[in-house]
Amino acid sequence: MLTGGAIGQGPGAATGAAVACPNRKVINFQSDGCGAYSVQALWTQARENLDVVTIIGSNRSYQILEVELLRAGVTQTGPVARSMLGLDHPFLDWVKIGEGFGVPAVAVDSAEALERELERALTQKGPRLIEAIIS
Repeated sequence: MLTGGAIGQGPGAATGAAVACPNRKVINFQSDGCGAYSVQALWTQARENLDVVTIIGSNRSYQILEVELLRAGVTQTGPVARSMLGLDHPFLDWVKIGEGFGVPAVAVDSAEALERELERALTQKGPRLIEAIIS
């Protein structure tokens, strides 16, 4: 596996899957850090009206980079390094990002709300984005 895994691969892979199988719904589960690497896939999904539901697990950090630091033996980080691992300065507003690329989007902060919005998205054609805020 590459360092950092497959950061950013998911949105493009989901887009490709939707092109390859236009009669099937594609569900793309991404972390916010990973999704930020290839956010332009949302524009393609909107432009081509691809049937992709993107769920962003929004913990507002590059968690995989924290894991990679631990793998490299770094157990304590200074304030500058810690600040580079956060996705809250500036805050990534996935609803605005999705809508800015032409994808209807909502944010949820509970399992019940996620279930409700996912059920709704599964009944609709075309791309949708759900930001699942993880506290």
